[in-house]
Amino acid sequence: MSTELRRLRNYIDGEFRDAADGRTTEVVNPATGEAYATAPLSGQADVDAAMEAAARAFPAWRDATPAERQKALLKIADAFEERAEELIAAEVENTGKPIGLTRSEEIPPMVDQIRFFAGAARMLEGRSAGEYMEGMTSIIRREPIGVCAQVAPWNYPMMMAVWKFAPALAAGNTVVLKPSDTTPASTALMADIIGSILPKGVFNVITGDRETGRMMVEHETPAMASITGSVRAGMQVAESASKDLKRVHLELGGKAPVVVFEDTDIAKAVEDISVAGFFNAGQDCTAACRVLVHEAIHDEFVAALAKAAADTKTGQPDDEDVLFGPLNNPNQLKQVEGFIERLPAHARVEAGGKRVGEKGYFFAPTVVSGVKQDDEIIQKEVFGPVITVQSFSDEAQAVEWANGVEYALASSVWTKDHGRAMRMSKALDFGCVWINTHIPLVAEMPHGGFKKSGYGKDLSAYGFDDYTRIKHVMTSLDA
Repeated sequence: MSTELRRLRNYIDGEFRDAADGRTTEVVNPATGEAYATAPLSGQADVDAAMEAAARAFPAWRDATPAERQKALLKIADAFEERAEELIAAEVENTGKPIGLTRSEEIPPMVDQIRFFAGAARMLEGRSAGEYMEGMTSIIRREPIGVCAQVAPWNYPMMMAVWKFAPALAAGNTVVLKPSDTTPASTALMADIIGSILPKGVFNVITGDRETGRMMVEHETPAMASITGSVRAGMQVAESASKDLKRVHLELGGKAPVVVFEDTDIAKAVEDISVAGFFNAGQDCTAACRVLVHEAIHDEFVAALAKAAADTKTGQPDDEDVLFGPLNNPNQLKQVEGFIERLPAHARVEAGGKRVGEKGYFFAPTVVSGVKQDDEIIQKEVFGPVITVQSFSDEAQAVEWANGVEYALASSVWTKDHGRAMRMSKALDFGCVWINTHIPLVAEMPHGGFKKSGYGKDLSAYGFDDYTRIKHVMTSLDA
């Protein structure tokens, strides 16, 4: 007996629609490996319709006062809070994440981030007007950019959608947002909630695959393209956007080094690092995936980390004892398995290293030691519940190895020596350096990297500024 699949739809110009040509894709729950819904496979006609709606809505939304935009965003935050259980259910179906952790670790920061950007809408500041030429006064205007084409990833579908639309809307832009083709359910629900608050056309959602995203980025209407995704995807977006010089905002991959010195409290560090490495099945660009430990405590640390991995549980969303759920899709499972299968002979799997069960895409929390700096598993992003451990001899070597990858998003340093912590925070070539912690984020502080981790900032006033443009106005005093 077959179960009827739920039908998700695009949200364009204030109404839900199927794809113009009727095409759909199946959406699979990664905790079961079974389809639960269909979503539109949007084509050029759908992209055109969404962009036209956003363009029509832009002048009125641009001209709304900051207070009006703030009021709307605060209503969205309140509505998300009120309908939290619906959002949680959709996200869990999207991702297979633990229900309790989705409730405690995602809804509160999402709501807080929307409220932060609601406040930011009324806090635009610039240099004071002044006379820099005799008889002339110069004024700086900060304005919204226009229509923003935004693509969110599958690892945090709800939260990354918030990181995209909240600053864009707060600044006065209109949005066409595409969730990942594997995780459209929670974004469709967001459209239902947001659509009841904003004027039609201000916020639009279309679903589809990589080709749909390409059409969005290459469309002539958007003034900005924003993506959170892989380095490969970011490079393609940057190349496509360059054809008509769109602004580009990229938050891409990571390979976060976790530098642990010999004076560290090993038990505390292992506890925190294991959570930061395995949370969300390691599907986090800032995951504590690459540990560098001083040789004096290496063996003790590895043993403790392997035990922590063995004690960490993955499983179904309703199991309150699990730290993380499945990998997002079969291709991701295959990728993680491939890294373990291709390990060089000198590497040792201290814990995990294999799939868990045959239903869903679960992978055991894994610790790999004995790896070298040029190993594939050190240089490339695994994006799974895998933590590698290297042994370093001194501070200089730790810095060299930590910086010796193509990613530069996040890092952490673990030491009781304040001077060393400050030296390391300066030397580490990453957009974020945590000291004696790893992974906390706050709305007030920027998130974004260097090198192949992309450019532009999410969160904070810096993230808000990325969705604005600067205009110089000069007026004659003699007129």
